[in-house]
Amino acid sequence: MPESEILIAASLLSADFTQLEQQVNEAVDGGSDWIHLDVMDGRFVPPITFGDGICRAVRKSTNQIIDTHLMIVEPDRQVDAFAEAGSDYLTVHYEACPHLHRVIQQIKAAGMKAGVSVNPATPVETLTNIIGDVDLILVMSVNPGWGAQKFIHHSVQKIKTLHEWKEKHGFHYLIEVDGGINTDTIKHVVEAGAEVLVAGTAVFKGNIQSNLLALRMAVKNG
Repeated sequence: MPESEILIAASLLSADFTQLEQQVNEAVDGGSDWIHLDVMDGRFVPPITFGDGICRAVRKSTNQIIDTHLMIVEPDRQVDAFAEAGSDYLTVHYEACPHLHRVIQQIKAAGMKAGVSVNPATPVETLTNIIGDVDLILVMSVNPGWGAQKFIHHSVQKIKTLHEWKEKHGFHYLIEVDGGINTDTIKHVVEAGAEVLVAGTAVFKGNIQSNLLALRMAVKNG
């Protein structure tokens, strides 16, 4: 995929929340394409992060795409709140949605793009009955819950499969990958067909602008 078509979504999970607006602005100015929000409830995953209030704050800070990833149970109860808060994409987990089709339609009815995510142990084949309805598929390349985890390499095959399905059947979903993305792993997921790369530690640990430039160079030289 051409380098110009690769999107970097800066994950605020690794940002300094005492300087949230500044960190968002530095990421945007440094070349991120999206701002990624990892919402955790302490039930679907052990940690608790934040809710729609942070989304509202980020929306006040930037016009950039807000990509919200709900790692929560009963995500249908939060759809309207994140729509009102300014989220552009809302992704829910296959594993958390017994009525996934209904939730996807609810997200779209609220005016957002709809995404679905799968955990490392969940095969992408479970999505075959919903794949034509979603705008984005998020492949978790770590187990959800914490940043700075080691990349799980069998995720690459999932990305390849999703890319092959797009090419063969003309689907329009974006392929996103989240977990362990850095200058070493980025080339593997891009070669496999990933289009949106979520990076937290690799963006916010140290100099944000330099980190984003290094990621871009890794894509270019991959």
